[in-house]
Amino acid sequence: MNIFDLYLDKIKDVLSSLSKNNEIILPESLEGINAEIPPAKFDCDISTNVAMVLSKANKKSPTDLGNLISKSLVEKDKVIEKAEVVKPGFININLKPEFWTNFSKEILGNSKSFGKNEKEKKHNYLVEFVSANPTGPLHVGHCRGAILGDVISNVLLFNNHKVTKEYYVNDYGNQIINFTKSVYFRIREILFSEKFPIENEDLYPGDYLIDFAKNISSENKDIDFSNYEKISTKLTELSIEQALKLIKKNLESLGIIHDNFVSEKKLVENNEVQDVIKYLTNNNYVYTGKIKAPEGEDNKNWVERDQLLFKSTDFGDDKDRALQKSDGSWTYFASDVAYHKNKLDRKFDYLINILGADHAGYIKRITSSVDALSNSKNKLICKVSQLVKLIKDNKPFKMSKRKGDYITVDDLISEVGKDATRFIMLNRSSDVELDFDFDNVIEKSKDNPLYYVQYAYARISSVFRHLGKDINKDLDIKNFNFKYSKEEIKILKKISEWPKCIDTSCKKLEPHRVPSYLYELSSEFHSYWNLGKDNPEKRFINENKEISDEKLVFLKVISNLIKSGMGIVGVSTPEKM
Repeated sequence: MNIFDLYLDKIKDVLSSLSKNNEIILPESLEGINAEIPPAKFDCDISTNVAMVLSKANKKSPTDLGNLISKSLVEKDKVIEKAEVVKPGFININLKPEFWTNFSKEILGNSKSFGKNEKEKKHNYLVEFVSANPTGPLHVGHCRGAILGDVISNVLLFNNHKVTKEYYVNDYGNQIINFTKSVYFRIREILFSEKFPIENEDLYPGDYLIDFAKNISSENKDIDFSNYEKISTKLTELSIEQALKLIKKNLESLGIIHDNFVSEKKLVENNEVQDVIKYLTNNNYVYTGKIKAPEGEDNKNWVERDQLLFKSTDFGDDKDRALQKSDGSWTYFASDVAYHKNKLDRKFDYLINILGADHAGYIKRITSSVDALSNSKNKLICKVSQLVKLIKDNKPFKMSKRKGDYITVDDLISEVGKDATRFIMLNRSSDVELDFDFDNVIEKSKDNPLYYVQYAYARISSVFRHLGKDINKDLDIKNFNFKYSKEEIKILKKISEWPKCIDTSCKKLEPHRVPSYLYELSSEFHSYWNLGKDNPEKRFINENKEISDEKLVFLKVISNLIKSGMGIVGVSTPEKM
């Protein structure tokens, strides 16, 4: 039940009646009219801009038009207590207490669907996220984007869209060659006691490669590791297999499972890069030309040469982009274009890419290629996951247990756990930097948003436990003749905003709104709970160890929503804390 959609429909019905009576003039479209959550300064339940939208067409002031519409609204809807016009012309609607009784009854019976937009057209999304090079474990830099992509997927799935979660494996090119050589030298170190050439800056120095080397050498006794060239192809395959096994383990520890892993190497081997270049050439999007030195590059060291270029400037990019290297191999961008053609061929309605902060400059060129490949009919949406700063004792925190220059996902989870990692990483909009403060994460106070939300659920669970009831079972309530207090109605009003939160999170792909909403709801609940310390009437269980049906329903509705929201975030709701 979305009360804002409900009252938007009621407002439109009133407008239709007034129009039939020639009391107002309606435009062809009623687009732009809304029924929204009122600003905090207004003591009302719903606010609408209808009078301001229709003022010009009716040649009336918003106040006069608003008075006419609000009067008709109150006459037609018996659960409206009052509707008044406030400057500059908003109509603020207050609902009677009985409305909130009916509201609690309805969402109690539809707890699993509450918040979903059943009217919205459902789409098929492909969400590509993480896609870290398969050369080692995931680090904290990957962590925020991984959680962002996963929870965007969860929000869309909750709202009944179809979602495929995909990982693009960059298993082709120089980095993979260097990675395979690194594994080879670690194997030589184990089998022949040869010193790993740490001075070679092209190689990967991480200790995790020792594990890869041990696994490969022990599981493949038939391979002769004396000659790199003879075994390089097989060793590359085995090395990437080890890296992906570790990456999948890292992802699972975060609660993330992808539906597909797509190999860049297979795209190249299947001639999909050549095919997409041919497609772009036939459509006049490719030419041979020269490009100037990148910004910041020393022009004296830059050699201009003929290259195969994509006309990304035709789609708003600042320069055309190279598709082929001087040695004739394809650029990373060329493979990426082929990959996006592969995505488009699978007929998704929307493509979503989650990119790290260091790839923000890549957005224009890849969206340009998708526009070229789809004749601008398909929409690629790129979301950037900004940097995470780890803080402990008010200073930057470094805790890597491995030799290398990064902190692994496993390091982070072992320190604070999956729930804290997911919730805190999602606690701010992805387009701003995030301070991950370890001291706040372990604190048991309202300064730790995860704890505060989980504690709200645990408090509700404790009431059910003291009554000998199972919080996970549905309630069997016969009589809903409730009279909720103003404090309870305030919380029910907050609950009524949940469908708006889901709708906005879906449309704007901003899943941080979910944990923010849950924290606000939990804060209001804790404030109400604390009233019972001084006022026995506000306590849920009375002196006879009983609870009223209205309070039982009230608690169940809150707990259902918290559990539902935390499920979207991918975080647990413990019944005891």
